[in-house]
Amino acid sequence: MKKRSSEKRRHVVAWVNKAEWDQVLEYLYSKDSSLQRYALHRVSAWRSRYASSCPVAVDCTADLVRCQVLDRCGQLDGDDLVLLYGAALVRFVNLITERQQGKTARPLRRLAGNLNIPEWVVNLRHDFTHRKLPTLKWCRKGCGVVLEWLQHEYWSRQLGGGAGEDWESQSDGEDEEMDLRRQEDDLIARQKEKEAYMKARELLISFEKEQYQAINGLHEDTEKSLWPAPFADMSWLLGEIKQFAVESSDWLIDVLLEDGFLVPTVEQLETLGCDTSANASPTEPKLPRALLRFWLPLLKMLNSPAFIHFLLEKLFVELKLLTKEWNDHRAFYLSAWISEVILCNNNKFEYHFETKGQRKARIKDRIFVQRIQLRWQQVLSACLDAPCVSTPHLLQVILDDMEHPLPRETRQKLLQLCSIYTQTAHSNYDPSTEQKRQPIYTLESLHEKLQHSRHHSHPWRSRADPERSEASQENKSANALAERAKLLRGSPWQLCADKVLWKNYPLGKIPGQSDDPSCLMLENYSTMTVFDQPVELESNTAHNAPGVSAAVRTADGPLWNHSDVNRLKSGLQLF
Repeated sequence: MKKRSSEKRRHVVAWVNKAEWDQVLEYLYSKDSSLQRYALHRVSAWRSRYASSCPVAVDCTADLVRCQVLDRCGQLDGDDLVLLYGAALVRFVNLITERQQGKTARPLRRLAGNLNIPEWVVNLRHDFTHRKLPTLKWCRKGCGVVLEWLQHEYWSRQLGGGAGEDWESQSDGEDEEMDLRRQEDDLIARQKEKEAYMKARELLISFEKEQYQAINGLHEDTEKSLWPAPFADMSWLLGEIKQFAVESSDWLIDVLLEDGFLVPTVEQLETLGCDTSANASPTEPKLPRALLRFWLPLLKMLNSPAFIHFLLEKLFVELKLLTKEWNDHRAFYLSAWISEVILCNNNKFEYHFETKGQRKARIKDRIFVQRIQLRWQQVLSACLDAPCVSTPHLLQVILDDMEHPLPRETRQKLLQLCSIYTQTAHSNYDPSTEQKRQPIYTLESLHEKLQHSRHHSHPWRSRADPERSEASQENKSANALAERAKLLRGSPWQLCADKVLWKNYPLGKIPGQSDDPSCLMLENYSTMTVFDQPVELESNTAHNAPGVSAAVRTADGPLWNHSDVNRLKSGLQLF
């Protein structure tokens, strides 16, 4: 076992031998700048041999020594030296403590303390990255302390045996310890995630039970869709949910978007008195009022701008996931909640003449009343990333509510492209005014434009006698078919009168055609040689054209002689 362990630790190093290692170590910590430069050149060679596997301590030592060499040469200003020292010190703290970081981030001061790095060095790194730059005096002091730490913790430990062996064995032990810590951290993190998920489900199920108990307590002759909200005094439960949302809003939203909560089941819709038999329009989804009022007490309590934006983002993410495995029911309610949230935010229209009762009735079913500053570019991108039949409607709602609306022409083009992609028609499209200047994207657009032009070229005919107009169109199509059949008379081709969906067949293929290429061959055919081919007599000018002789003759002489050309022609057969 010991032999295997020693074999495992053996590895290729970048230095030639132990003597080179000792020399570089001595020159790096020398006070002579020329010797330090020589050592830096050797370390650069090691880096090129190591590629990206150079020991971290060697890299950091070389960076700090380079700062001292440039400081002694006197060619840099103080500010330049501060920035140079700062980059080297920041790299040192980050690279040395990086191997101790687990899945969950831990404070650098604690990690540095475990490695016996002075805390003020970590504070110096913090000043470089987040605050006012330190003075050059503190930079030089930090560089000296860190070089001493590297000499004691890394370089000195290599002097006892072969270069790199003690460090490698130490790093192996540290790696094993770090792996154990990462596994423990991952286990703790997964346990916390599971507890948060179960807590969110427990709170939301308790909320649903309270609401359903209130529904069952209503009189049978009372319409369930008109109950007041909230049903009962649930301040204790809502307060507990609000506190949980402050700590783990992401888990609360994830559970809310599961089936059985904001996406109701058929049994839940029946319990709420919603008509499940009616086919709601998927292109313009709208929430049943009963379902909205069921969740209003909870959503009104959680209507902070951050929560609303996070909820919108998660709704679009869930809608995008449905593209892999489509579910009409789930897609409808996800789109309906998106539409409801954005419409609640649409307060552009002022109500100057409404009474207090009208205003109370208007805001009764709103999740929030005050307008929220949403990140509209992110919302717009999320909407376009989750295409479905409801996307044109959602896109229209978003474009109408944006703080800084896009130009009208841009909105029209965006809606048109979205409608083409989802194969739906958006409501804000007037063919009578837009048809002429809209480009043709699909075959349907071409048909619509033709019909539009025919209708407007003879409006009196279509209004006065529509039956006569239809008969005229039928006569024209019959005459066109007869003309085409007459032209094809005596030809092996014939006109297809069947109604075939040609979009289902690729170019060059017809219905019933076999994939075997030999089926394209005619049953009866004859062949002829090139010499027997009838050729029209060419004029003298054509024979004298420079391009004709160039096909056979080049500047170096004839490419083929006449016998070669005749031999080639005699071997060609024409069908």
